[in-house]
Amino acid sequence: MEIARITAKGQMTIPKKVRDSAHLVTGDLVTFVVEGDLVQFRKVVPGGDEYLRSVQTTLGEWNSPEDEEAWRDL
Repeated sequence: MEIARITAKGQMTIPKKVRDSAHLVTGDLVTFVVEGDLVQFRKVVPGGDEYLRSVQTTLGEWNSPEDEEAWRDL
């Protein structure tokens, strides 16, 4: 069992053993699940969103009010 202290700002350092075991690195996102006094955190693993993010910048021409109006009822 690893222990961490919460600071006055509500922050804590995830112990190195925990980070290594969970394969957490700088910039990773985590989510918290709270059930009563039990708090779990889990690494957020991106799904199919990577593809959407990669093509997002190429779709700018389809993001105008005119396009929204034309495609709204489809």
